[in-house]
This record gives sequence, C-alpha cells and structure tokens, in this order.
Amino acid sequence: MRILGIDPGSHVTGYGVIEKKGNYLRHVLHGEIKPQKDSPLSAILIYVYQQLSAVIFETAPEAIVLENIFYGKNVRSLIKQAQVRGVAIYAGADKNIDVFEYTPLEIKKAVVGYGRAEKSQVQVMVKAILKLPEIPPADAADALATAICHANFFKEKPI
Repeated sequence: MRILGIDPGSHVTGYGVIEKKGNYLRHVLHGEIKPQKDSPLSAILIYVYQQLSAVIFETAPEAIVLENIFYGKNVRSLIKQAQVRGVAIYAGADKNIDVFEYTPLEIKKAVVGYGRAEKSQVQVMVKAILKLPEIPPADAADALATAICHANFFKEKPI
C-alpha cells in the first residue's frame, strides 16, 4: 500500500509518501510546498492544490492521510490551516483516493511512542524508521509521521 501523508499549512505544507509491504515501510518521496510569501489566500490554495495533485500523479498513492486540526492555535491561523486542509482533502477526493485523518497525539504515539513528543523527536524517529540518510525538514517529517501512523494503525473509515 502506498500512502501520502500531508501536513497542511498556509506557509508550508509538508508531504511524504511511503510504501508498506508486509511489516516493511519504504520511503518513496517527501518535501515541502512553500507558496510565495504575501500571496493572497486564493493563490496559496490553488498552488497547494496544484503541487499536491502533481505529487499524487507522480506517486499514485492508495490512501491520503492528514493530521487533524490542532486545537489551541490562534483562530486566524486555524482557519487558514482548515482551508489548506480542505484543499488537500479535495485533491485526494477529486482523484477517488480515500482520505483519512489522525490526531497529533495518535501520530506522535505511533512514531515516537509518546503522544506529547517534541517535533525534533518526531523528526529523529521518522529518519530512523524509514532509514533516511538525514533528518527531513519539520513539515515533511510530520507528513511522513502521519503516513507511518496510517501504515501501522489503518482506520477503516475515510473522512
């Protein structure tokens, strides 16, 4: 099974693709989508959609996985994150790919073993689990962690 994990954000959207064969996880691709600073939100959303669509076309995932919105951020950034998240969901749904979500607690617990782990701990564990030559950027590591979580704890119902 090929899984695309996405960490949606209006400034940086991380993505990571892994493949699961039996109990083995293999890294396929990861990166960050960085819209031009000071772009209007509409341009950001279009850019994120286009870039995610290109990743989907290139890697042909069977599932797309997102981190559920993290409560407690300021309302403005939460709304923007929700809008980018909607674009990510649409990018998968538009191509008939099931989209799943996990809470930050579930993701950190699946990767680090502790639900309150720091970002740096997630990055180090993603590197180790996928046997990467170097630590991935923070947002890409979060996306890969989301994909790893799904590979290990597949939810039956898509969103």
